[in-house]
Amino acid sequence: MTSIVGGSESRRTSGFPAELTSFVGRRDEAADVRRLLSAGRLLTLTGPGGVGKTRLAGHVAGQVARAFPDGVWLVPLAALSDEAFVPHAVNDALGVRNETVRPPLEILVDHLRERRLLIVLDNCEHLLRSCAVLAGTVLAATEGVRILATSRHRLGLAGEQLFEVPPLPAPAPEELSPSTSSSAVESFPALRLFADRAAAVVPGFTVGEANQQAVARLCRRLDGLPLAIELAAVRVRALGVDQLVERLDDRYQLLTCGSPTSAPRHRTLRSAVDWSHELCTPQEQLVWAWLSVFVGGFDLAAAEAVCAGEDAGTGEKITPCAVLDAVAGLVDKSVLVREEHAGQVRYRLLVSLRDYGLEKLHDLGEATETRRRHRDHFARLVAEYEQAWFGPDQTEITERIRIDQDNFRAALDFCLTTPGEAQAGLRLAAGLWFHWVAGGIWGEGRHWMDGALRAGARPDVALTRAMWAGALTSLVHSRSAAVLAGLDPVRAAADADEELPVPAPPPVPAGALAPGRARASTAFVVLTRVELACTLVSRGRADEAIPLCAEAVALCEAHGEQWARSWALRTLALAHWSAGQYDRAAEHARACLRLPYTVSQQQSLARTLDLLAAAEAPGGDAERAGVLRGAVDRIWRDIGGNPMDDHRPGRARAAEHHARRALGDHAYALAHRRGGRLTPEQAVAYALGEPGEGPTAGARAGRRDGTGAGSRAGARRDGAAFEPRTDDGRGGSGSGVRTGEVPAVRGTARSSASGPREGSRTADGPARARASTQASTHASTPVAAPVVDPVPLTRRELQVAALVAQGRTNKQIADHLVIARRTAEGHVERILVKLGFHNRSQVAAWFSARAGL
Repeated sequence: MTSIVGGSESRRTSGFPAELTSFVGRRDEAADVRRLLSAGRLLTLTGPGGVGKTRLAGHVAGQVARAFPDGVWLVPLAALSDEAFVPHAVNDALGVRNETVRPPLEILVDHLRERRLLIVLDNCEHLLRSCAVLAGTVLAATEGVRILATSRHRLGLAGEQLFEVPPLPAPAPEELSPSTSSSAVESFPALRLFADRAAAVVPGFTVGEANQQAVARLCRRLDGLPLAIELAAVRVRALGVDQLVERLDDRYQLLTCGSPTSAPRHRTLRSAVDWSHELCTPQEQLVWAWLSVFVGGFDLAAAEAVCAGEDAGTGEKITPCAVLDAVAGLVDKSVLVREEHAGQVRYRLLVSLRDYGLEKLHDLGEATETRRRHRDHFARLVAEYEQAWFGPDQTEITERIRIDQDNFRAALDFCLTTPGEAQAGLRLAAGLWFHWVAGGIWGEGRHWMDGALRAGARPDVALTRAMWAGALTSLVHSRSAAVLAGLDPVRAAADADEELPVPAPPPVPAGALAPGRARASTAFVVLTRVELACTLVSRGRADEAIPLCAEAVALCEAHGEQWARSWALRTLALAHWSAGQYDRAAEHARACLRLPYTVSQQQSLARTLDLLAAAEAPGGDAERAGVLRGAVDRIWRDIGGNPMDDHRPGRARAAEHHARRALGDHAYALAHRRGGRLTPEQAVAYALGEPGEGPTAGARAGRRDGTGAGSRAGARRDGAAFEPRTDDGRGGSGSGVRTGEVPAVRGTARSSASGPREGSRTADGPARARASTQASTHASTPVAAPVVDPVPLTRRELQVAALVAQGRTNKQIADHLVIARRTAEGHVERILVKLGFHNRSQVAAWFSARAGL
């Protein structure tokens, strides 16, 4: 079976939760899933709730991750109830940003078209139509994407393969004897799972000769369902195994009276969950039902907001202290999963237990009121976050919203689907304007605001504010892109349209410079100045824009604000660039890069690096500009593309035009490629001139996490099987470099890893450009004699060079070394770059000469 897996540096999974408990059994099932996934592009794992579909999918995803240079991505769908939101969820999981109002599925397909990755759609059963449409559209438009779905029902697409996840096998009585007690646990995964989970609550618990028959009987009674076994194992803390089996036998007598139309294993799981529910106190049962309105987890404050109140059945007050006790009890009974995020404790209900809780909530007749309390809590958070947004807490607010994203969506969905709640939904969606705009997901914001309007909401001040912010940011982006597309900023200014009347900017609110004062209104004052300044720059009036930006920066600094400050600094850099003041432009671009918020938001980072490249190129640092442009293109490629790109043939941005003119096409391509291998963090370090973080260091680290440009651009797509590596793990995918390699480009005028020079680039730019041009000419000259000592190639590359010298093709090299063909192509490409050669015959001659030494 041919392997298509890449090197260890391309292992990458995203979105999968850390496994807090051991993965038991499933070796054969995992192998079958890998085989089916290699044979087709769509595989659905089916089976009843609690059988372990999600856990198996996550385990297999980790095993095959090396086969996908562009990653393995988990898309959890259990929290969604709106079919239309499935493409948004996939984009969000993949980190694809949508600053436009284009359909999210269209954005997704564009992002995936040239990639090779695996998408795991988890819990599709309640969104079958949307999942089928998305899977069918993506698979038809791409060649390198595969989809692994988990669902209780098939998606129903042509070419879909099905794998029914079986329960864990438990031994029959005759398969156990005193002589087999030591090996029974290892031989039967159901016993091993029970032993593992029981030992977690009763340290020292083991399955041996004395209790193996009882444990086996219990596991058989539970049909080998992992979730049911785990729930039963928790009871060992209070009951012995024999007592546990007795009580379960009693319960199963009642089970025979269940609905004959229910699948036996569904009734088994239901019985196990019923049993866990009955062992809870009345208060724990009520809190379980109330907590089921949360999706994706919650903290204690949220639980208290939703659960503290009055028990409708008894009229008894539920205090925050009582809620804490109930939550602790549910954690002890394994109903709630306790997790930590950045030091904050959060809780989560497993999907099957949440579904059970929702049933109980509807039986109580409290579903609508509880969901309203849930909505009100998150609406209060939105109001707090919006008020505090223009201040020092932006990074923390962004992270809080990200963690509770599913709950915000659930609150919005409640508003749009419950009569009389549309206006509240519009206020909630509009109040999150800063999240939609700053996060680059304006498309999702419009989805919710448009939905609220269709549901009957009336336009109000909140909507106007949100739409203004969205339109303003789009206007600034488009005008900035148009200015940077000009090849000569001074001439572009001279050729600007007719004079534009300058409206007076809104006055600064009284006390706005005092920290903590007038934050909400000050944010819009700053954005207005940024928009007006950008408009002035686009009309060739940079000198008028500079003081407006300076005032905006001062307002932001007074509040410790970063998001609007990054806009103001970029516009200030753009104004100086437009005026031909490249040093000042670079200075302000670097100041923007020093803001943590800029680095944390990929769109902001890409735009800032692009501005710095534009300032470096005409100022004489053409090579640095080429590296930065490569980093910029890589970032945009990773997050779905630049919505402001001009794709007209022959259209080049200013940085690229000046850098190509100074370096020549070949040297520019090399610099651009090196920049594309940098991770975002390394690109920032390179831009700021931090030592040890040049393109070569970035290439090494970038290949370790599989995110280098080489692994993404033009990755070969085929249908070979996903099996563990048999080679030394050094073969990379794409054109990136192996761990420890230094993709040096020979003959460059100066080290590409050096930091920025702070001297004037306006005065000595032509001299540097000439030096760079001469260096690039030297670099592009074929090397007649190889450098023998030290050998510039890695051990694996020497193996590949030997095979090239034998006249073997890339496919033959891949077959010989048991690596992917794309990996072989990447090795050959790196050999050519390192040796400065242009064709394989030169490599063959070099190796033959070296072998003869």
